[in-house]
Amino acid sequence: MGMGSDDVTETFGAGFLVRWLAAVAEDVDREADRLTELDSAIGDADHGANLKRGFAAVTETLANEPPATPGAVLTTAGRQLISTVGGASGPLYGTLLRRAGKALGEDGEVTRERLAEALGAGVAAVSQLGGAQVGDKTMLDALVPAVEGLRSSYEEAGAAAEKGALATVPLQARKGRASYLGERSIGHQDPGATSSALLFAALADTARAEGV
Repeated sequence: MGMGSDDVTETFGAGFLVRWLAAVAEDVDREADRLTELDSAIGDADHGANLKRGFAAVTETLANEPPATPGAVLTTAGRQLISTVGGASGPLYGTLLRRAGKALGEDGEVTRERLAEALGAGVAAVSQLGGAQVGDKTMLDALVPAVEGLRSSYEEAGAAAEKGALATVPLQARKGRASYLGERSIGHQDPGATSSALLFAALADTARAEGV
């Protein structure tokens, strides 16, 4: 496994993505109350609890039946989220990971660049499913810059996602439950963008810990 973040030959297998999603589950568990608090301002007040339950189920499923390929890890995780999580976040996150897994195909080892391309396909599917774009105050405000950042490095992906989440505060929501509030949605950080930032912070942390 290569050490440099700009080493295009560095690859990783299924285990790396399993550990990433386990890290996501830990982060979501820790931040669940904050996510729910954000969601109580402009949503249904269930975002934290839903994602906590969903990613705990993902971790358990991947531990019990470890997939053989990176693509299978993401496909399995996405399927689990869709079946476990209620509300909008299950189908959206599930679509993100399932489409990314499908894009990775059957390869046993993939590169960061391949992962960026695959997650880009997943983000496009999320945009299509929710009918949202960057600037609509949704998870896409974090996901789109994160995937772009991932083409450079894991660190850049995490930083770009966090910046994108913070940038939702002054926006007026144009999609999702928050859009019903009109101008009252301004001044609140979007919970979906916030949880999306956790996803990429965990990816950067996992890569750093493993010297990828």
